[in-house]
Amino acid sequence: MRAQLIDHSARGHLRLAETPDPEPGPGQALVRIHAISLNPGEVTHVVPGSAEGSVPGWDAAGVVLRAAADGTGPSEGSAVVTLGWNGAWAELRAVDTDLLGSVPDGVDHGTVSTLPVAATSALRALRRLGPILGRRVLVTGAGGAVGRFAVRLAALGGAEVIAATSDPDQSKELGALGATQVISDGPRYATQPVHGVIDTVGGPYLVGAYALLAAGGVLVAVGHAAGQPETFTFGELFGDGGRHDRSLTTFFLLDGAPGIGADLTWLAARVADGDLEPQISWRGSWTRITEATDLIAGGGLRGKVVLDIDHER
Repeated sequence: MRAQLIDHSARGHLRLAETPDPEPGPGQALVRIHAISLNPGEVTHVVPGSAEGSVPGWDAAGVVLRAAADGTGPSEGSAVVTLGWNGAWAELRAVDTDLLGSVPDGVDHGTVSTLPVAATSALRALRRLGPILGRRVLVTGAGGAVGRFAVRLAALGGAEVIAATSDPDQSKELGALGATQVISDGPRYATQPVHGVIDTVGGPYLVGAYALLAAGGVLVAVGHAAGQPETFTFGELFGDGGRHDRSLTTFFLLDGAPGIGADLTWLAARVADGDLEPQISWRGSWTRITEATDLIAGGGLRGKVVLDIDHER
């Protein structure tokens, strides 16, 4: 098969070349990949630090070429969306069946390829908040991929969503996703107390968001885009003044908890029925991957980046 292989002598650390087909284990399906979606973390951290000749990539969508030998997961010929630590940027991928989501007929592979890391992180982080129907939820870094999905999913869940972004020009877009209020005054946010926070920024923005939590509120630290430490000054963790029993919890998507495949299936269905829009900002052939990674590294893209695989055989 062909794959984007790590080649640290090449521009962008990547080279399209032949490599052996993956050999799936008993609980893995072999998937023929049709589209991949890139994440900033892959571009800035994974690719530069990966072993020579390896195949990187987290998010991909395609069709099951060979079902898992143990009988789990989708059958041969099923359209699927996949998640994993590596191996996405290739024509074929061996995937654990619990990391496979079924995709409804007619849904574009490129569209659902955007779901695994960003949308599943948003979905699982929101669950950590507990019930959100009728409650106020703050999403920091709302203009990023995880943030946009979190805004939309929180709105679908019945929350009153406050979207915090560094770019006020995104107010209209975030409002269309379901935000009832868009603010851009972090790291100290001028809004009423909230029941929950999905924080994708970290640093002083996390500290400022934590200060907004009402009694019993939860902040989930999903991302760390600020690249700065979280420093709480004396008194900020006091529980008086109606601020008791507040929680701050860390998050890790591939934490071993089961059900990611079911979550991906649910998210793909939301795309099919029009409730969830990935907002792709750039799309092209996977032969243009270096162009795409340069755009991501430059920070000039708001939405998701999708690459279509041109199969030769």
